[in-house]
Amino acid sequence: MEILACPKCQGNHIVKSGVINDKQRYLCKSCNYYFTVNKIGKKIDNYYVTKALQLYLEGLSYREIERILGVSHVTVSNWVKEFKVKKPAHGDYHPTYKIFNHLELVEYLKNKQQLSGAGMIITELGDKFMLIKWERFKD
Repeated sequence: MEILACPKCQGNHIVKSGVINDKQRYLCKSCNYYFTVNKIGKKIDNYYVTKALQLYLEGLSYREIERILGVSHVTVSNWVKEFKVKKPAHGDYHPTYKIFNHLELVEYLKNKQQLSGAGMIITELGDKFMLIKWERFKD
């Protein structure tokens, strides 16, 4: 693994400085910071980030997104803050959602009564489909 920069100061004047727990240790000559290897961290596929932000904009809560995608609600909240996503005001509408496989979705869409009277969007979730429907609050 090629170490290109110090994780603390981003300096590139780095030398090897021993081995700890079978990992090469490095020393940054610029700031005298010792480190082992660059932390890669847990990387989540961009598909899930995009899908979570879409669902958030469609009016779903963090916990609902967590249940659907299997990604922590705290992570979703952090993505919303990171990308500065603002939820539009949906004062008199509320979303409901259903998850279908392909055949169930086809059967659902055959019934015209279920298609009228509300806004609707269908989005892919792996091998399933999510139908989000907005209906006006009843007075």
